[in-house]
Amino acid sequence: MAIRTELNLRLPNSPGALAGVCRLLSDERVNILALTVESGGILRLVVDNPVHGGGVLREHDHRVDERDVLYVQMPNDPGSFSRVARLLADAGVNLDYVYGAAIEGDAMAAVVVGVADAQRASSAAGV
Repeated sequence: MAIRTELNLRLPNSPGALAGVCRLLSDERVNILALTVESGGILRLVVDNPVHGGGVLREHDHRVDERDVLYVQMPNDPGSFSRVARLLADAGVNLDYVYGAAIEGDAMAAVVVGVADAQRASSAAGV
């Protein structure tokens, strides 16, 4: 479990809005590690270089907020996230949101966990 910086911005409700953000990051060699788009156009991104990625998006008139999140890499097998969720629950950590993915057949999966205080959550969970 690591603490990563998540970039948050609102996408306009128009075709190609997400593609445009992805292109901007790609052109600057910023790799997207995880993303989700929520109802209302809220885009949450974890990238390999949040300082550069956030700067690029701001240069192109995106209002970008940053938040520390838990970035959990775990085995891609039944029960892996259950163990993570139980560890956080036992530490008294409430989960605000979760998103992630795994490729079928790959050994590892990744999940992003939004919590009120990532530093405290990480310490409380003992990781």
